[in-house]
Amino acid sequence: MINRVEKLSLLSEMIAFAKHDKDIKDLEYNFLLGVAKQLEISREDFDYLIEHPINYIHLKSHSERIVQFHRLVLLMNIDNEQSDSKKIVKLHNFGLRMGLSHESISKVLYLMESFPNKIVPPDVLIDIFKTQYN
Repeated sequence: MINRVEKLSLLSEMIAFAKHDKDIKDLEYNFLLGVAKQLEISREDFDYLIEHPINYIHLKSHSERIVQFHRLVLLMNIDNEQSDSKKIVKLHNFGLRMGLSHESISKVLYLMESFPNKIVPPDVLIDIFKTQYN
């Protein structure tokens, strides 16, 4: 299980990703707030992170990194807008920084286009990473 500092780091990373296009949209904010609740982070701490990001902490657990990557994919596609190449490159780089395989990340981003609302089901995503991990 991840500790509080790691949870804050994950949330801070997601906030930074959402701020890619300057402002956090209402849909993104609500999604991030839902993730904060899931991670047992208070709204006050969440709002503080928006203005005061913390440094990235590398997760030890491969499965936690996959879950975080999936959250970022969901966040990128939450507004159903056309994904711009800068966001995709940024997501790809986040995945690499987390220590996920280039091939798996690329496959997820490629397959994402074939799913409704570009939402890759968790079981498909896990299978992609499991295949590359073995």
